[in-house]
Amino acid sequence: MGRKMGKATRDAFGEALADAGSDERIVVVDGDVGNSTKTEAFGKKYPERFFNTGIDESNMVGIAAGLAANGKTAVASSFAVFLAANAYDQIRMSVALPHVNVKLVGSHAGVSIGEDGPSQMAIEDIALTTALGGFTVIVPSDEFSTRALTKEMLQMAGPVFFRTGRPKTPIIYDDKQEFEIGRANLLREGNDVTIIANGHMVARALDAAEKLAEQNINARVIDMHTVKPLDREALESAARETRGIVVCEEHLAHGGLGSAVAMALAQIHPVPMRFVNLGDKYAESGKGEELMDVYGLSVDNIVQAASELAEQHELRMTDMPTAR
Repeated sequence: MGRKMGKATRDAFGEALADAGSDERIVVVDGDVGNSTKTEAFGKKYPERFFNTGIDESNMVGIAAGLAANGKTAVASSFAVFLAANAYDQIRMSVALPHVNVKLVGSHAGVSIGEDGPSQMAIEDIALTTALGGFTVIVPSDEFSTRALTKEMLQMAGPVFFRTGRPKTPIIYDDKQEFEIGRANLLREGNDVTIIANGHMVARALDAAEKLAEQNINARVIDMHTVKPLDREALESAARETRGIVVCEEHLAHGGLGSAVAMALAQIHPVPMRFVNLGDKYAESGKGEELMDVYGLSVDNIVQAASELAEQHELRMTDMPTAR
């Protein structure tokens, strides 16, 4: 708690993209929102490889796919809701189906964008993009994870959806932390319950773990920055070594990180679970931090979910018949 605030993940992405621009294979197309997605830093350094397509996400995706088909690492960026929703058919047909090297970067995700309101809030983008065959889906949690995962994304082959946010986020890592796409980061050891989170919810999960420690509940915290492919090894360890799992995400209940984790654990090692998310409703306009709390994404929501799991385990153990 009381963590130092860092940059917004969209800012860190823009810086990392500009730093990587010396690789002449990288080209960037943006839907006339480069000052918001922060691709404008790349455009200023490498104007000959930066293309503003205007407010036309479908066309933008088609252009990016064409560039990728000709050997480029194409980055296409807009607000996540415009990118994932407006251009979904083009993403499916021009990027996913031919499996070309396009990196879709969606900014302004979640209710934390605040006053822009529900029309701008991407809260179903993870469900949409994880459904695409062959896609990798990444949700970084702070500026350091964003920079590192941007670098990793640009070096890998194949289509990616990379989610960034508008507000500043608490610092969780430093520049020495290593990241690998598909490999979760264990942030806190624990053997009572596991809290799995990504994006803005990681800092809240860590704060919740500190509160749970005051109740003598030892919570493991995992940053599952890659939603697809999931780190199944980390999931299996958590399922076998703790009493239950809480999944936290700034997304609607269906089709996001929670759904992916539940499906994987049903195959690996089923355990009791709780889910902290936006439920099945859209938010109203308001201040980002207040919306996070009002719509069920507070530290206390995570603490309550983890406490219920721990209590359920104790009751189950009490009800077990005594050996004779």
